[in-house]
Amino acid sequence: MKKSFLFLTLILTFAFILSGCTKSNNTAATSNANSNTDTSTKMTKIVVGATPNPHAEILNVVKPILAKEGVDLEIKEFTDYVTPNTALVDKQIDANFFQHVPYLEDFEKKNNVKLVPLVKVHVEPMGAYSKKIKSKDELKDGATVAVPNDATNEGRALLLLQKEGLIKLKDPNGLTQTPRDIVDNPKHLKIVELEAPQLPRTLQDVDLAIINTNFALEANLNPLKDAIFMEDKNSPYANVLVVREDNQNDPAIQKLAKALNSDEVKKFIEDKYKGAIVPAF
Repeated sequence: MKKSFLFLTLILTFAFILSGCTKSNNTAATSNANSNTDTSTKMTKIVVGATPNPHAEILNVVKPILAKEGVDLEIKEFTDYVTPNTALVDKQIDANFFQHVPYLEDFEKKNNVKLVPLVKVHVEPMGAYSKKIKSKDELKDGATVAVPNDATNEGRALLLLQKEGLIKLKDPNGLTQTPRDIVDNPKHLKIVELEAPQLPRTLQDVDLAIINTNFALEANLNPLKDAIFMEDKNSPYANVLVVREDNQNDPAIQKLAKALNSDEVKKFIEDKYKGAIVPAF
């Protein structure tokens, strides 16, 4: 009787110990699983506004680089030059990548806002395109030339026409001049001011159009082959990553800036665009 009781006591004790160990192991496993889940999902999301080519393409290059550093990059595409800045000011996005500093400064002045250019990434030389002529010498008296109508890109286009000897401006170096500042126009060129994204679609109607490289690329124009003349690679209009004053020091934004100036991005720009777009770092 005593032996039976002792045997039963030993069985119950062993079962209790075994149950406790199993519960402890399960708890530890669950804890580890939760810990692993927390680590894998701990990503910081940032939204960057950009025009499709080449800006969104370049951002897609840095997306996996940032993912390894815990940053989830969402790219929001825009097809105009105004909305990306207003969206940034309104905190709908965290940064934008589509513009050069002269354009940014003009936007800030007109809208009484302050944004921050963080890093230079690349230069897109502006070019002159035509479906009707193959050289500037073929421009006839009274030919129609279309240019962007925003202040800085219009001034930039007029400076390019001046560089080619087609016009002369009041200020040889002014960045925000308009057709009213033309003081010599030997071929009596008719300057038509249009929204920058519309310029490639006007090539059937005008004799010459001065087009930003990003919109030329979107229209399947090859700047190196199709442009009659272009800005040289020393253009001061480097495209920049732009942020707000309140988030310029955010760790995720700083990682983005570093990635945009990485060797991977430089190689991508050089290999894909082959001189039509050049790194600015």
